Amino acid sequence: MTPAITLLSKKRIKHSVLKYEHEPNASSYGLEAVEKLGLPAESVFKTLVVSYVNKENKENKEHKELAVAVVPVTTKLSEKKMAKVLGTKKVTMASADAVIASTGYVLGGVSPLGQKKRLVTVIHESALQLELIHVSAGKRGLEVALSATDLGALTNAKFADISV
Repeated sequence: MTPAITLLSKKRIKHSVLKYEHEPNASSYGLEAVEKLGLPAESVFKTLVVSYVNKENKENKEHKELAVAVVPVTTKLSEKKMAKVLGTKKVTMASADAVIASTGYVLGGVSPLGQKKRLVTVIHESALQLELIHVSAGKRGLEVALSATDLGALTNAKFADISV
């Protein structure tokens, strides 16, 4: 059981867990889940962690913060749109070490749920049009299906157009 699944169970959020045999040489973890689980591609979302300078933090201008972007696996994150939602000039992809340290998950298995540190989260607005979305359950080869509104409530997320 991962922290993401534990959180969903503890909060009694309706969800289902889907498992597949992960191939270590898969080029895209999200598209691998689509293929192996036979899911509609638009319902599978990837969890990305970005780094940015928080303008609110006046004491230390160089202090970088992390935020989570949840976007469909068929799209790319627009760093420009994400920066605008966060109210900053620029975002960059966070380093693998920073992602692991802040979320507790390895790349390819980062879940927006049950992270070590609660990060600002932005979910692509298309999620609201779907009955269920699929996100990583916190381990490669493990997905969780739940409603976008439940995911948004659990992560205190904003919904916005953040992809290209």
